[in-house]
Amino acid sequence: MLDGSGGFSVALLSAFWLGLLTSISPCPLATNIAAISYLAKNVGAPFVAIERGLLYTIGRSFAYIVLAMFFVKSAVASPRFAQVFQQVMTVVIGPLLIVIACFLFEWIRLPSFSLLAASERFQKWAGNSGRLGAILLGIVFALSFCPVSAGLFFGTLIPVAIQSQSVSLVPALYGFGTAIPVVVFALVVVFSASSLAKIFNLVSAVEKWARYATGTVFVVVGLFLTWRSLPFYVEWLGSK
Repeated sequence: MLDGSGGFSVALLSAFWLGLLTSISPCPLATNIAAISYLAKNVGAPFVAIERGLLYTIGRSFAYIVLAMFFVKSAVASPRFAQVFQQVMTVVIGPLLIVIACFLFEWIRLPSFSLLAASERFQKWAGNSGRLGAILLGIVFALSFCPVSAGLFFGTLIPVAIQSQSVSLVPALYGFGTAIPVVVFALVVVFSASSLAKIFNLVSAVEKWARYATGTVFVVVGLFLTWRSLPFYVEWLGSK
């Protein structure tokens, strides 16, 4: 576990922030709005639409939590793996944070591999399948990672959870963080669909600055950790 309760608190706050940032990143943001809008337009009563939105959110959060718990529990259950992971992450976490920051700054761009464009038939089925369909739609869209969300989840959250040896709490806070914006969008779609464009523009602007701020922190911390591990890199290069 991270040293002291302060270190664990940082891990919890980091997990929540990463979840929030994941949910409002451009690709997941567009996916969430499209899914919520589709679910809401297929029901008549506002409260039923809100229920569908909440179930979609639960499905999405559930997928993130289960996936994170699988990786973390597998790592924590193997003391040898945990030891090797600790040694490896000590020297690679600095460069890894810098690479993730490059994605956050959009200096490196990869084509999106979201399932949104290829899932129209599934969306139609989910929209007509009631509560179960809303949950399954959330699970499927949660697993359709984009480059930025994949980097935040696999490159940052999983190492934080493993480092803190938190099988459930850190992943749960990440899932909770991803849920908050989706709940807000569900309420907006149901009660004020005309305001959706304004909310989308506002969230997009906030997301940009949040992403840049997180990227800046990642660069600073990454450079510091890389500099601290410089003797190892020099020794490793010298042995080649």
